[in-house]
Amino acid sequence: MALTALAGRSAVGAVRERRSRHGRHSGIAWLFLAPFAVIFVVFTAIPVLASVGMSLTDIRGADLQQPFGVDFTGLENYAVLLGDAAFLRSVLNTLYFVVIGVPLTMMVGFVLALALNSGIRRLRGVFRALFYAPVVTNIVSVALIWQYAFNQDGTVNEVLGAIGFAGPNWLGDEQLAMPVVILLGVWRNFGTAMLLFLAGLQSVPEDVHEAASLDGASPWRRLISITVPLLMPTTLLVSVLLSVFFLQVFDEPYLLTGGGPVGSTESMALYTYRQFGFGNIGVSSAASFLLLLIVALVSALQFRLLRSRS
Repeated sequence: MALTALAGRSAVGAVRERRSRHGRHSGIAWLFLAPFAVIFVVFTAIPVLASVGMSLTDIRGADLQQPFGVDFTGLENYAVLLGDAAFLRSVLNTLYFVVIGVPLTMMVGFVLALALNSGIRRLRGVFRALFYAPVVTNIVSVALIWQYAFNQDGTVNEVLGAIGFAGPNWLGDEQLAMPVVILLGVWRNFGTAMLLFLAGLQSVPEDVHEAASLDGASPWRRLISITVPLLMPTTLLVSVLLSVFFLQVFDEPYLLTGGGPVGSTESMALYTYRQFGFGNIGVSSAASFLLLLIVALVSALQFRLLRSRS
């Protein structure tokens, strides 16, 4: 009987000790998480809620000094957006950025990752740094160089003229300006895709390729049947990151074309910026919230696909 009671007290003591240890660990975890939680609330949650609130009012630039003196207008700003041809065109332009820019960037990054993983391993670090350089290069300086290169009298047209072709007005033509802006976005982001794909390739077991090679599989067959399927989680992750970037693209159209000609390269982010500059704070807030919803929806769908594939 005494032994049973002693065993019971020991078990209870052990449970209490585990709970106490768990409580201490939880407290330490919350202590480390607290600064990030404060930063998230102050710089993300509060601005988003404020933006949503302003999108439901008639607030203008002059009202920012007295934000509580504005009138509630409900969904009127959203109705204004849906009736604005410039906004609808910016939505189509943004989707164009995503549909063309994301696959092209992924393709360039994947090809470069394959090259670094197979053929030039000795200088892999050097080439990796060179290919990643566009990601950390000042975009303003790069945009000025691209403007000069694609100017009507720029380097690209000089090369075309030297081989007998008349160079077009790249940045002044509604049909040609968008491809140039997308190319700048691809150039700026292929380094990120390359690094992620390279990390994925290096995680593929080498013995799998060796076994397939012994079975007579060609390099192309190994790529399609082994490498690509094993890289599916990495591919989906890269697509999420690039989709978020191209959905929020601002620097490239703003610096290269200013959104022109005739709004042909104006993105949703650039439209939001312009409306804010015009003093249409409510309309600008509504546009930014719609962009946030689109980014969240696309990211959620892609992450759901990523989990199902994993």
